[in-house]
Amino acid sequence: MTTQSSTNQNSAKPAAEELKKKLTPEQYHVTQQCGTEPPFRNEYWDNHRAGIYVDVVSGEPLFTSMDKFDSGTGWPSFTKPIDKHNVTEKSDRGFGMERTEVRSSKSDSHLGHLFDDGPSDKGGMRYCINSASLRFIPVEKLKEEGYGQYLPLFEKNK
Repeated sequence: MTTQSSTNQNSAKPAAEELKKKLTPEQYHVTQQCGTEPPFRNEYWDNHRAGIYVDVVSGEPLFTSMDKFDSGTGWPSFTKPIDKHNVTEKSDRGFGMERTEVRSSKSDSHLGHLFDDGPSDKGGMRYCINSASLRFIPVEKLKEEGYGQYLPLFEKNK
Protein backbone atom coordinates (compact mmCIF):
# COMPACT_ATOMS: atom_id res chain seq x y z
CA MET A 1 0.00 0.00 0.00
CA THR A 2 1.34 3.41 -0.91
CA THR A 3 1.44 6.18 1.64
CA GLN A 4 -0.61 9.13 0.46
CA SER A 5 1.45 11.94 1.94
CA SER A 6 1.73 15.00 -0.24
CA THR A 7 5.32 14.70 -1.38
CA ASN A 8 6.90 17.90 -2.66
CA GLN A 9 8.62 17.24 -5.98
CA ASN A 10 11.35 19.78 -5.11
CA SER A 11 12.36 18.17 -1.83
CA ALA A 12 15.69 16.47 -1.18
CA LYS A 13 16.06 12.94 0.15
CA PRO A 14 15.08 12.76 3.83
CA ALA A 15 17.26 11.02 6.44
CA ALA A 16 16.89 7.24 6.88
CA GLU A 17 14.95 7.54 10.15
CA GLU A 18 12.48 9.96 8.58
CA LEU A 19 12.06 7.64 5.59
CA LYS A 20 11.35 4.68 7.88
CA LYS A 21 8.48 6.69 9.39
CA LYS A 22 7.16 7.98 6.05
CA LEU A 23 7.36 4.79 3.97
CA THR A 24 5.82 1.38 4.43
CA PRO A 25 8.35 -1.38 5.24
CA GLU A 26 8.09 -2.63 1.65
CA GLN A 27 8.60 0.85 0.17
CA TYR A 28 11.66 1.33 2.36
CA HIS A 29 13.07 -2.09 1.47
CA VAL A 30 12.61 -1.52 -2.28
CA THR A 31 13.77 2.11 -2.52
CA GLN A 32 16.54 2.17 0.08
CA GLN A 33 17.78 -1.44 0.14
CA CYS A 34 17.39 -2.29 -3.57
CA GLY A 35 14.63 -4.79 -2.88
CA THR A 36 12.16 -6.28 -5.32
CA GLU A 37 8.46 -6.74 -4.63
CA PRO A 38 6.59 -9.88 -5.74
CA PRO A 39 5.26 -9.92 -9.31
CA PHE A 40 1.48 -9.68 -9.78
CA ARG A 41 1.07 -8.81 -6.07
CA ASN A 42 1.86 -5.12 -6.19
CA GLU A 43 -0.21 -1.99 -6.49
CA TYR A 44 0.33 -0.80 -10.06
CA TRP A 45 1.17 -3.78 -12.28
CA ASP A 46 -2.36 -3.72 -13.73
CA ASN A 47 -3.27 -0.06 -13.21
CA HIS A 48 -4.82 1.31 -16.42
CA ARG A 49 -5.81 4.79 -15.24
CA ALA A 50 -4.40 7.90 -16.93
CA GLY A 51 -1.85 9.82 -14.90
CA ILE A 52 1.77 10.02 -13.85
CA TYR A 53 3.96 7.96 -11.56
CA VAL A 54 6.27 9.82 -9.20
CA ASP A 55 9.08 8.78 -6.87
CA VAL A 56 7.48 7.79 -3.55
CA VAL A 57 10.43 9.41 -1.71
CA SER A 58 10.91 12.76 -3.48
CA GLY A 59 7.80 13.22 -5.62
CA GLU A 60 9.99 13.50 -8.72
CA PRO A 61 7.92 12.74 -11.87
CA LEU A 62 9.16 9.49 -13.40
CA PHE A 63 6.72 7.88 -15.86
CA THR A 64 3.34 8.44 -17.53
CA SER A 65 0.49 6.03 -18.09
CA MET A 66 0.84 6.71 -21.83
CA ASP A 67 4.21 4.93 -21.81
CA LYS A 68 3.03 2.02 -19.63
CA PHE A 69 2.42 -1.38 -21.20
CA ASP A 70 1.61 -4.93 -20.13
CA SER A 71 4.90 -6.81 -20.31
CA GLY A 72 3.44 -9.95 -18.76
CA THR A 73 6.04 -9.80 -15.98
CA GLY A 74 3.75 -8.71 -13.13
CA TRP A 75 5.49 -5.37 -12.57
CA PRO A 76 4.66 -1.95 -14.00
CA SER A 77 6.57 -1.61 -17.27
CA PHE A 78 7.23 1.57 -19.23
CA THR A 79 8.86 2.29 -22.59
CA LYS A 80 10.56 5.49 -21.39
CA PRO A 81 10.72 7.92 -18.47
CA ILE A 82 8.73 11.15 -18.45
CA ASP A 83 12.10 12.98 -18.60
CA LYS A 84 15.38 11.15 -19.13
CA HIS A 85 17.06 13.45 -16.57
CA ASN A 86 14.76 12.19 -13.80
CA VAL A 87 16.25 8.69 -13.80
CA THR A 88 19.79 7.38 -13.68
CA GLU A 89 21.09 4.03 -14.84
CA LYS A 90 23.89 2.01 -13.31
CA SER A 91 25.38 -1.40 -13.83
CA ASP A 92 24.03 -4.13 -11.52
CA ARG A 93 25.99 -7.38 -11.43
CA GLY A 94 24.00 -8.97 -8.61
CA PHE A 95 22.47 -12.45 -8.68
CA GLY A 96 25.02 -13.75 -11.20
CA MET A 97 23.79 -11.61 -14.09
CA GLU A 98 24.48 -8.23 -15.59
CA ARG A 99 21.54 -5.84 -15.57
CA THR A 100 20.97 -2.11 -15.66
CA GLU A 101 19.52 -0.70 -12.45
CA VAL A 102 17.18 2.31 -12.68
CA ARG A 103 17.27 4.90 -9.88
CA SER A 104 15.52 8.24 -9.38
CA SER A 105 17.80 11.23 -9.88
CA LYS A 106 16.73 13.40 -6.93
CA SER A 107 16.44 10.90 -4.09
CA ASP A 108 18.60 8.10 -5.52
CA SER A 109 15.76 5.64 -4.84
CA HIS A 110 16.04 2.18 -6.36
CA LEU A 111 13.18 1.89 -8.86
CA GLY A 112 13.82 -1.32 -10.78
CA HIS A 113 15.73 -2.42 -13.88
CA LEU A 114 15.98 -1.60 -17.57
CA PHE A 115 15.79 -4.31 -20.24
CA ASP A 116 15.99 -4.21 -24.04
CA ASP A 117 12.95 -6.42 -24.64
CA GLY A 118 10.26 -3.73 -24.76
CA PRO A 119 7.96 -2.93 -27.71
CA SER A 120 10.16 -2.46 -30.79
CA ASP A 121 7.84 0.20 -32.23
CA LYS A 122 8.45 2.33 -29.11
CA GLY A 123 12.23 2.05 -28.88
CA GLY A 124 12.56 -1.51 -27.59
CA MET A 125 13.20 -0.64 -23.94
CA ARG A 126 11.36 -1.94 -20.88
CA TYR A 127 11.66 -0.05 -17.62
CA CYS A 128 10.57 -2.75 -15.16
CA ILE A 129 9.67 -0.76 -12.05
CA ASN A 130 8.60 -1.74 -8.53
CA SER A 131 5.18 -0.34 -7.56
CA ALA A 132 6.56 0.23 -4.05
CA SER A 133 8.92 2.89 -5.45
CA LEU A 134 6.06 4.81 -7.05
CA ARG A 135 3.08 6.95 -6.18
CA PHE A 136 0.41 7.26 -8.86
CA ILE A 137 -1.29 10.60 -9.46
CA PRO A 138 -4.39 10.40 -11.67
CA VAL A 139 -4.88 13.05 -14.37
CA GLU A 140 -7.78 14.64 -12.51
CA LYS A 141 -5.50 15.30 -9.49
CA LEU A 142 -2.39 16.54 -11.32
CA LYS A 143 -3.08 20.24 -10.81
CA GLU A 144 -4.23 19.79 -7.20
CA GLU A 145 -1.06 17.79 -6.36
CA GLY A 146 1.29 20.34 -7.98
CA TYR A 147 1.91 18.55 -11.28
CA GLY A 148 -0.33 20.68 -13.52
CA GLN A 149 2.49 21.19 -16.01
CA TYR A 150 1.93 17.58 -17.14
CA LEU A 151 -1.74 18.07 -18.08
CA PRO A 152 -0.94 19.03 -21.71
CA LEU A 153 0.60 15.57 -22.25
CA PHE A 154 -2.82 14.03 -21.68
CA GLU A 155 -4.86 16.71 -23.46
CA LYS A 156 -3.08 16.13 -26.79
CA ASN A 157 -3.79 12.39 -26.52
CA LYS A 158 -7.57 12.73 -26.20
